[in-house]
Amino acid sequence: MRTRLRLAAYAVLVSDGRILLSRLVPHLRDRSAAGLWTLPGGGVDPGEDPFDAVVREVGEETGHRARMTALLGVDSLVRDGLHSVRVLYEGEVTGGELRAEPDGSTDLAAWHPLDALPGLPHVELVDAGLRLWRERPPAGHLGQGSPR
Repeated sequence: MRTRLRLAAYAVLVSDGRILLSRLVPHLRDRSAAGLWTLPGGGVDPGEDPFDAVVREVGEETGHRARMTALLGVDSLVRDGLHSVRVLYEGEVTGGELRAEPDGSTDLAAWHPLDALPGLPHVELVDAGLRLWRERPPAGHLGQGSPR
């Protein structure tokens, strides 16, 4: 089986003990993720810088303008013939109004209390992003024991 590569950039936006997440809709490639919450972000377009992509994706998926304040690290996952390389940034909301993404890969955006995450259906990327945000590994890599 041939493995495809996908580069994506995501934002960890935490404020007042809450994290901003987007809810995934059914997708032709992965219907199993529908209804799960994820970090705002997504694919980097050809020729686009990941830093610019994450700012664009946050706006598209949540309605908020955001400023990235730190590079948290890179997470990599290979599943079902797809190698996903995910660049994760820490950021802060600078404006805009919370809204759902119109006709996109997500259908809702919401702030969730950090302590409610264990009971919230979400993709493993949320756990990886929060680990990077909390632990701040010097090399920006979770290594062994990263959530999968």
